[in-house]
Amino acid sequence: MIDEIIDFALKEDIGDGDHSSLSCVPESAQGHAKLLVKDHGILAGVSLAKKIFHRYDPNLELEIHLLDGAKIKPGDIVFEVKGSSRSILATERLVLNFMQRMSGIATQTNRIVQSIEGTEANLLDTRKTTPGIRALEKWAVVIGGGYNHRFGLYDMIMIKDNHIDYAGGITKAIERTKAYLQEKNLKLKIEVEVRDEAELDEVLSVGGIDRILLDNFTPELIKKVLPKIPSEIETEASGGIDASNILAYAETGVNYISSGALTHSVKSLDLSLKAVYNA
Repeated sequence: MIDEIIDFALKEDIGDGDHSSLSCVPESAQGHAKLLVKDHGILAGVSLAKKIFHRYDPNLELEIHLLDGAKIKPGDIVFEVKGSSRSILATERLVLNFMQRMSGIATQTNRIVQSIEGTEANLLDTRKTTPGIRALEKWAVVIGGGYNHRFGLYDMIMIKDNHIDYAGGITKAIERTKAYLQEKNLKLKIEVEVRDEAELDEVLSVGGIDRILLDNFTPELIKKVLPKIPSEIETEASGGIDASNILAYAETGVNYISSGALTHSVKSLDLSLKAVYNA
């Protein structure tokens, strides 16, 4: 999937040729550039940058100084790239676009992970990602210290409020799901979203599920209901949770906290690829 993303992005950007470079940079020209950090944060996308450079031109040489997950500050040099000047110019913007986005996600994720350090809660991402580059954004979450929820609609059963309403209620939704998995011989975990304590009680009475998502529950209500949930069922909190109140949720004892803000509300880090010119 990563290679497919790279190929599409190169096609999108280059089209029938990088005419700016083709028109004025000699084919034989050799270049040297450094990736310069202009912001504070957590670095992400170095491994991806290497893939991009080598997928476009295997002869490009990289000297990597900082790895994914490193704390960075203005003035740091992440890596140096040497080789065909045209190849460096053709891949420059793609590398920067992905690395800036991924580093922003890793930075935001790490900031929130640090805020709940010492609790038992694990921070999860969601499917609220940029279409087409979900693999990269979820990769960045892991680099920042978070964990991936399901990748898509195919690798986990997640019965949300709309599923419940369309199915005619929680009991019908769960029973039909279990029958479907048995019929299709699929081994997928089942998570059910509940909106209040009454729905939670109904889920527990039906049983046969792996995780319960407590949606828009207050920390106080979560503390109240957790004792009734068997230890073999995982618990997740979501809805209305941000940096200002996440610690209160983490301290309830819930297993997971999911946040769409890790990927959908992110400020990209400022990075720049600068040519090294020797007169």
